[in-house]
Amino acid sequence: MVLIHVPRPKNAYNPDRPVGSLLKAQVEHLREAESKLPLRYRHEIDIYIKAIKTEGEAATYIRKVTEAIRDAHADAELSRRTAKTKRVPARKRVIEIAAVADERAEREQAHARKRRPAKAKKRASIKKRKK
Repeated sequence: MVLIHVPRPKNAYNPDRPVGSLLKAQVEHLREAESKLPLRYRHEIDIYIKAIKTEGEAATYIRKVTEAIRDAHADAELSRRTAKTKRVPARKRVIEIAAVADERAEREQAHARKRRPAKAKKRASIKKRKK
């Protein structure tokens, strides 16, 4: 396979250049993502997005938000891992559910026994009326 060398543009990033529309859209999307972060991750990001006027300011904001998102995800992953080690084995729950199902079946049978005589009485009274 032949490698093709693509030269890097010299003016791709200029920290003093005004923010373009694409970069503004990216900043607005990151602001939305930042608003959904827990408060403890947002306190370090103290930039008002309307105040961002240059590419350098946008880059600083993007870096801070990205770091906060990564920190939030890392902490969440750590808490999920510790929660998994503290869980109760599922087998005990299966036995408890089976016992509850047996009790429920017994209650339904008892309820059905109580209802049968009432139906039988009604049938008997209807037969007497017809005679």
